[in-house]
Amino acid sequence: MNNQNVFAGAFVDRSGHRREDSDWLSAAIKGPDSKFLPVWRDKCLTFGESPRISLLDYADAAQHVIEEETIFLGLYEDQPAFALPMVDTDVAPFDGDECFHDLRYLGSVLPADESNLAAHAIALINWHRRHRFCTICGSSTRNESGGNTRICENTACANRVFPRVDPAIIVLVSRRDRCLLGRQESWPDGRFSTIAGFVEPGESLEDAVRREVREETNIRVGSVHYHSSQPWPFPSSLMLGFTASAESDDIHLNDGELEDARWFSRKELRSGFPKLPYRLSIARRLVDNWLTSNS
Repeated sequence: MNNQNVFAGAFVDRSGHRREDSDWLSAAIKGPDSKFLPVWRDKCLTFGESPRISLLDYADAAQHVIEEETIFLGLYEDQPAFALPMVDTDVAPFDGDECFHDLRYLGSVLPADESNLAAHAIALINWHRRHRFCTICGSSTRNESGGNTRICENTACANRVFPRVDPAIIVLVSRRDRCLLGRQESWPDGRFSTIAGFVEPGESLEDAVRREVREETNIRVGSVHYHSSQPWPFPSSLMLGFTASAESDDIHLNDGELEDARWFSRKELRSGFPKLPYRLSIARRLVDNWLTSNS
């Protein structure tokens, strides 16, 4: 049984020491063993009816490679792997049997190693897109370290920026034989999920769990236990999963984040209502684990 969350897993040797070796990177980009994962409009190039990611050789990718924009992901199956950002054209590049698919879909069908590589590539490409300018002086920034940092082109500033990851807690709260789930108005009818929210400055993860649950549902949380984590590149979150014990029962929607929140028994969750979180999410894993515990 695979105990990792979708998109997670140390399948790539990130080879941090290679990032600062510009000669090695330049040679690797044009090397016979290197692989390129094209990304167009947050979609990865795939092939086949049951999609697998397309990893191109340099010969097939060369016309799209801009060395200064190519991002070194690390060694994948002992070969240098690069994310290849594609120009935002109206018509998708490449044709034939290959096509671009959204990462949310691919996360549910790709093997674990490929979904991990695709998430890594899209997360970095999104980060580059949002950091074209220096937040200190406003000058343009450029790729450094094989695309794993950006640096301000104003030499008087030279601010170096590293990829950003936003920590967010997600928690399955239970009390006796029931668990707490909520729903947002924008979700499909009948869909409920676990409570989640971003960690605030100066806040521990445990404190964030207790605050988010209290703010959204008015439920007081006691003990908090770490479960697992999931990279969530939509665009740059790291979901930190917890289980927690409630110390109160009465639900009140305090901050308007949720349209509804309820206590559900295992029997209710197995009945078909509510609709559970999507299977690729850590929220679903938290719910499934609770369903199979003490039952």
